[in-house]
Amino acid sequence: MAAIKAPPVDHNAALEFLLNRRSSHQLMGPGPGDEELALMLQVALRTPDFGHLHPYRFLAARGDGLERLGLAMQRAAKAAGKPEKIVARAPGMPQRAPLVIVVVATPRSDKIVPESDQLLCAACTVLMLQLAARSLGYGGIWRSGWMMYDQGFHRELGLVEREQIVGFLYLGTPAAADEEAPQPANPFDYLSWI
Repeated sequence: MAAIKAPPVDHNAALEFLLNRRSSHQLMGPGPGDEELALMLQVALRTPDFGHLHPYRFLAARGDGLERLGLAMQRAAKAAGKPEKIVARAPGMPQRAPLVIVVVATPRSDKIVPESDQLLCAACTVLMLQLAARSLGYGGIWRSGWMMYDQGFHRELGLVEREQIVGFLYLGTPAAADEEAPQPANPFDYLSWI
């Protein structure tokens, strides 16, 4: 697919969009189709990437893939000795959205770019994907959890040594109005000057 030229930016609309970013906890179909997913991936490729290493890859599941992902989660939970409640819940976890993207950091040795920078780059793609989905009218939520770090689950997904999951992005149509995120009274409460 050829790159799509972006329209000129309306800075007020862009700020409004960013200021109203929300996570959608309840998702239903439809989810992004192939063309929309391609646009979202193009946006993710615009993530700041020192050295242009592209230290990430994406694993997507929808349809029957959601069931396969859930069974992989269940096998990993059993192998990790998780409580029965977690094992029983695992197969249904991906079913909470019509599309789940597992974002994987693929750091490599580089004389200039440390692995930590590469992990941060990969993590930024999760937010870029979520923002792109939101701009297309979809909701999403970035999830984490023990499976991000579980080597058994990594093997289930075919990850290789040094690869690291940095997020599970659940995407679809919001099933309910987005919750209003609490806003700090003063954003400068989070700022210190040097």
